Amino acid sequence: MPIMMLQELPARGALLGVDPGAKAIGVAGCDFGRLIASPVEAIVRGKKLASSLDRLFALYESRQCVGLVMGLPKNMDGTEGPRAQSARSLAQNILQRKDIPLAFWDERLSSAGVERALLEADASRARRDEVIDKLAAAWILQGAIDRLHNAT
Repeated sequence: MPIMMLQELPARGALLGVDPGAKAIGVAGCDFGRLIASPVEAIVRGKKLASSLDRLFALYESRQCVGLVMGLPKNMDGTEGPRAQSARSLAQNILQRKDIPLAFWDERLSSAGVERALLEADASRARRDEVIDKLAAAWILQGAIDRLHNAT
């Protein structure tokens, strides 16, 4: 299945959100009605991508998801750099392993927004490092499901 546009995802069912970081893959999920995105887990990327993808697919299946929304880290001017290419590569690896609906969501400033919220909440550096990836995934997924709701 090729990468699709957000509005081409299945119209109903839970989605998984992914923040493709260099050290960890942040994962978030939403309810069947797609109202609220919640942080789920940060999958630490090991030397082998296969083990990270195994965990991602286990979360996908256990939550009965019908699609995946992956953050695409674009530059502020809208161009794509090395981080976006890395996200596209991860998406291709996912689709080679499992034929699932997958769409990208422009994630500019998602990590910065989450970091700012954590600083305002007076979270320690250790706590921020522990939760930022999965919270960024929730930020990405919430933006996508809000867009889907506004489009209908």
